[in-house]
Amino acid sequence: MSRGILERDGELSALADAVQAAASGDGSAVLVHGEAGIGKSSLVDALRARLPAEGRMVVGYCDDLATPRTLGPFRDLVGSVGAEFSRAVTDGGDRDRVLAALRAELDWAEHPTVLVIEDIHWADDATLDALRYLIRRIADLPAVLVLTYRDDEADRGDALYGLLGEASRSGHVRHLALRRLSQEAVRQLSAGSPVAADDLFALTSGNPFFVDELLASAQGDRVPRTIVDAVMARVRHLDPPVQDVLEQLAVVPSTLERWLVDVLVPDGPGGVSALAAAEQGGLLTVSARRISFRHELTRRAITSSVPSARLIALNQRVLAALVERDGSDISWIVHHAAQAGDEDAIVRYAPAAGRDAARAGAHREAVAHFGLVLEHTHRFTTDDRADLLEQYAIECYTIGAADKAAAAQRQAVGLNRTRGDLRALGSSLRWLSRMQWWAGNRSGAEQAGREAVDVLERATDTRLLALALSNQSQLCMLAHRPSESIAYGERAVALARQVNDAAIISHALANIGSSQSSLGDPAGQRTLDEALRVALEAGDVEDASRAYANIVWNLLDWFRLDEAESYLTPGVKLAGEAEFLGFLSYMHLEQARISFSRGRWDDAMRLAEAGLDAHMPTRCTALMLLGRVLVRRGQPGVASLLGPAWELAVTVNELQRTGPVAAARAEAAWLHGDHAAVHDIAAPVYDEAKRLGDLAHQAELGYWLAKTGQRIQPDSDHPYAVQAAGRWREAAALWEAAGCPYEHAAALAESPDPEHLLTALATLDELGAKPLAATVRGRLRTLGVTRIPRGPLDETRVNPAGLTSRQIDVLRLLGKGYTNAQIAGQLVVSVRTVDSHVAAVLGKLGAASRREAAARAAELGVLDAGDR
Repeated sequence: MSRGILERDGELSALADAVQAAASGDGSAVLVHGEAGIGKSSLVDALRARLPAEGRMVVGYCDDLATPRTLGPFRDLVGSVGAEFSRAVTDGGDRDRVLAALRAELDWAEHPTVLVIEDIHWADDATLDALRYLIRRIADLPAVLVLTYRDDEADRGDALYGLLGEASRSGHVRHLALRRLSQEAVRQLSAGSPVAADDLFALTSGNPFFVDELLASAQGDRVPRTIVDAVMARVRHLDPPVQDVLEQLAVVPSTLERWLVDVLVPDGPGGVSALAAAEQGGLLTVSARRISFRHELTRRAITSSVPSARLIALNQRVLAALVERDGSDISWIVHHAAQAGDEDAIVRYAPAAGRDAARAGAHREAVAHFGLVLEHTHRFTTDDRADLLEQYAIECYTIGAADKAAAAQRQAVGLNRTRGDLRALGSSLRWLSRMQWWAGNRSGAEQAGREAVDVLERATDTRLLALALSNQSQLCMLAHRPSESIAYGERAVALARQVNDAAIISHALANIGSSQSSLGDPAGQRTLDEALRVALEAGDVEDASRAYANIVWNLLDWFRLDEAESYLTPGVKLAGEAEFLGFLSYMHLEQARISFSRGRWDDAMRLAEAGLDAHMPTRCTALMLLGRVLVRRGQPGVASLLGPAWELAVTVNELQRTGPVAAARAEAAWLHGDHAAVHDIAAPVYDEAKRLGDLAHQAELGYWLAKTGQRIQPDSDHPYAVQAAGRWREAAALWEAAGCPYEHAAALAESPDPEHLLTALATLDELGAKPLAATVRGRLRTLGVTRIPRGPLDETRVNPAGLTSRQIDVLRLLGKGYTNAQIAGQLVVSVRTVDSHVAAVLGKLGAASRREAAARAAELGVLDAGDR
């Protein structure tokens, strides 16, 4: 085995087995990860020797650009793949065409393809979307998708971990975590060298690249102390012209195509000899088509030693070469323009780069490009500034940066007020209304929405007015002002039908149907079904996904779980296949609501945790569900979840948020025997629900008030309303028919019959609902029942701190000294989610620090000896 891939036999065999399976039509994805220098690329290169004769390997690279290239690694494949995929990627603007061509490219029967995408921690959004699309379909392709990434790189945050989380749920994805070399392997590598193997291992901790570099740069038995020192020691032994060439090439953070090298490196024998010397020195890898540094760490070490003034000059040379050549990647041009400080080039090229990225679905990259342009707004006219600000705001809105979106859009609206264009101003105000809502500013959203309608009623654009009216309908629906919502929605539908705009028709119908449903009007379901049908017939996936989500949410409010699932299953399939991730996230939260109601609380928590990283309203519901599971289980940490949930609910100021959180807080108070708190929590929100005519939230909040002795007059046949009226037997039947075991047991627990109480107790013990089970046991004792089941082993004897299974996972990694970013990489969640878990762990353990938490857990026996 070559020096670079010692101790990788198992991983190499796993990759080879995946290729053999792909040859039989059983495709898979393999995630190769580890720290920088661990040998990911070396492992992939070694796979070439294991490919069958009919197989092929194509490799694309993600680059460490300030703003990644849109579809960068797929653009690298042009020339090595078929004409249709090459054209689709080069054009870049038609996402569906790119995805279809990618799938067709890999669907080559009996000729397995290994598609390698290196360094996906630097991938752009469009690339991540394409990889997500491919992972979902890889099982049916004769291909192996190999993705390499550094698990110590957290810069891509949610975007990368969203992909990794989805991959981890697939049955056709395998993780290969590369380990550092053992002391024995380092001893083998250093054999014949005067360098002491033990010292070398102590310095490198077994990182293969570090071992190679320190050995190559050793002076006798002395080695440099850092990797930068090691690389620069090798560079400084080369002639000055070779060093100049390396510095010039190092400012390009990607593989260099040969034409660019020919422009940047001096003509003649001197340039050729400089490249040859650098290659012989182990710093460059040279081929007929491309030249690259042997490792990204090598390139970074060289650039870190170059003075800033020279870096600017070197980037100016690259920029000039790219601008001169037709067809240069515009992202490269913008990167080097920024590095060179060339304002003229930024102003000229960055707007187009932003628009290209947006069309391709690389929205984070679009934000970066537009953000760079907006540093130079003095170079643009008022009209252009307004347009650039709005494009930037829309892209921020798309990636969930709601506050930035609203701030930029407010500036755009201000500029549009001076333009005298009513259509532009009305459209801009409608966008501002939407962005303000996502940012949690309801009053600002409603003010902008009303003004948008006023302005567009004076313009002559029927479509824009219909859109603004539907926006107002949605705001009123969310605020539980159903009559206003229906009125605005009906106007929007009428105008949208005049211009035959199916998207607006579906959007407005969904608002109308949701408002009708909140009033208990049976027509609501028919209207929502019509909204869905209109969108599906028009091929409007976005509004069809929205209709599915609205239908399911309304059904769940009435605990019609089976019906909700019948809509949710095709909804998830549609949103997933179309990569509408915002709606997919919302539908996963609806799945969490179903799991919670069915008593599958672990599943509910797993699904709800993903919502902690979503926008404000979704995060509110996720926190509520997580807190309510803890309430029913009697576990600590409730306040840390329901407290923030209530703050968010109040900020959003919508009954669909305040109602459920108030119900969860009221339940927690009742289970603790604090009836006064139940009343204080539930009564104001109940009164609001009653004033607005929202029967579902009125029913549940009324139930908790009834538990404190308040007389409630039910206004519906909602199961909670029936139970609030004291008809526990009828309510129990409704809950059982709905498939809600906890609620069914809670209704039976109100029976005076010991047999009913024992039935309830069995269910509650099975669910692990300790607080309500304790209450039922108390009632049984009061009734004189002597043989009362003891129930399951007290959880605190197994887990004294009351930690969830995921929190125990986090605690074990804390005990090993992992940072939050490293924990996120191991558990394939976002850093924000880990932050929440760490805070909860510290709180439950009463620890002031991470080290104290690990020590406390060890004392309680939560951690095994191997975890300490």
